[in-house]
Amino acid sequence: MKLRTVLMGAIASLPFAQMAMADAHEGERGRDGEVKIIYWQAPSILNPFLSGGTKDVESASLIVEPLARYNPQGELTPWLVEEIPTVSNGGVSEDLMSITWKITPGIMWSDGTPFTSADVKFTADYCMNEEMGCAQLTKFAGVTSVETPDEMTVVVTFAEPTPFPYGPFVGGESPILQAAQFADCTGARAPECTDQNFGPIGTGPFVVTEFRTNDVITLVANENYREAGKPAFASMTFKGGGDATAAGRSVMETGEFDYAWNLQLAPDVIAQMEEAGLGTPVAGFGPLVERIMLNNTNPDPALGPDERSVIRPHPFLGEPAVYKAMSMAIDRPLLVEVGYGQAGKVTCNWVPAPAAVNSTTFDCSTQDIAGANAMLDEAGFVDTDGDGVREVNGVPMKILYQTSTNAVRQDFQALIKQWWSEIGIEAELRNLDASVFFGGDPGSPDTFQKFYADVEMYANTFNGTDPQSYLGNGLCDKAPSPATQWQGENISRFCMPEFDALHAQLTTTADAGERAAIAIQLNDMMVENGGMIPLVHRGRLSAHANSLGGIDLNVWDSELWNAADWYRTGDNR
Repeated sequence: MKLRTVLMGAIASLPFAQMAMADAHEGERGRDGEVKIIYWQAPSILNPFLSGGTKDVESASLIVEPLARYNPQGELTPWLVEEIPTVSNGGVSEDLMSITWKITPGIMWSDGTPFTSADVKFTADYCMNEEMGCAQLTKFAGVTSVETPDEMTVVVTFAEPTPFPYGPFVGGESPILQAAQFADCTGARAPECTDQNFGPIGTGPFVVTEFRTNDVITLVANENYREAGKPAFASMTFKGGGDATAAGRSVMETGEFDYAWNLQLAPDVIAQMEEAGLGTPVAGFGPLVERIMLNNTNPDPALGPDERSVIRPHPFLGEPAVYKAMSMAIDRPLLVEVGYGQAGKVTCNWVPAPAAVNSTTFDCSTQDIAGANAMLDEAGFVDTDGDGVREVNGVPMKILYQTSTNAVRQDFQALIKQWWSEIGIEAELRNLDASVFFGGDPGSPDTFQKFYADVEMYANTFNGTDPQSYLGNGLCDKAPSPATQWQGENISRFCMPEFDALHAQLTTTADAGERAAIAIQLNDMMVENGGMIPLVHRGRLSAHANSLGGIDLNVWDSELWNAADWYRTGDNR
């Protein structure tokens, strides 16, 4: 099956994936030996509350789990609970002020101790501790208390009516930590607990035996996993590092690995790899967007490490004429063609999916170099000395443009640098090892959270189909800073009181149509006011060995969401 067919049929074929697994779970746990996964962005930590990097969230999802998650159709699915609470079943209060979760009896932690409501409450307290700098704090927006009436019941109460109460404990970004293991790791101590952060005890299908940061994780089957005969694999090797090309080849050409994630490669490269006959690409479109983040603060090294990317404003990126001209200069259709082919679409939006929240306000599909130059001229940004670079207050408009090391991203950098030079903005290019760039080390100067650059390019997404928490990443108080140990989801340091007020309205709006309309307005405010420059709506593309069964690509949650269902088929064609 070629890439075009895979992309067109990915979503439509999902219901049949579960049927294909019907006979896969018969037999003893661990019967299929070893499975090998490769993520070319190597995990740096296994605690999603201390890193917003997708690689860290997804690797951790093999071990620690949420109460509920999203299936490949984007539907909420019970995971460690008996059912999804709703108003109709009494799980969500009529006044929308609380949600009650009923934990499934008999679930054990991998160390054999019972999983209880106390662990859930601890996790909430852990993330909401003001001294910690929790990377997933937006999931707990509006929460005033988490109570435990009994060992199997969790009641989350909100400050105001909350029509969408599925932020805390839902999806791979908000799993449950074991209270006993993390009891001494709260607040400012959280990053210091290496043993816990590198080897969390979990309820998931696998248990960490060794974690080598930015390198490899070795895992074994969880003998206390709640489903008999799962996982089918006795052990797992999770390799990190390298690049997307090597990862794709290791599955589809050499057969060294069974699953390769996020193959950010040109379409012809994927097609050539597939011809070797050992593996199959799988793809689907969720809300993943490649974008350029605009630093709303000043990254000048002269300010010192704790002032860079904190002090406002940026010398010139906050000027509407500047960031709009930078966007107009970009040829997005060419970026799609060069980088993604059928696995990409032009987007002008921060949140392009689901369709109900995809804004039609902007049209950025046509490059306009002349218009961009005219806009900058009219705004008074001119080149006074004839060196090809415009100045602002006598200072050349030169920027540092950083991203992770990846062939597609370096191609994008080169093209965009050239286009920006044509409008009088000079860009210095920098690329960083993805494991470091997307890591959560508060001591590293090279993380995307620190943002010691003028602009940076990457992609991210969110769990589920409701963007409320994700849109909360634009709130003023979610900006990473020394006070939050450089954790926080508002990477551009965008801050607009009107945005905060509108997001607060979203959190109390029940009607689906009204929620979608507000989400579109928030998207437009971010793009229109210089938070980011969206580039490409990316399909999520990975690959699995033909001998690996049970794969059900999920664009709404962790890709590894159903690793407990994976099995060996024996098909190496």
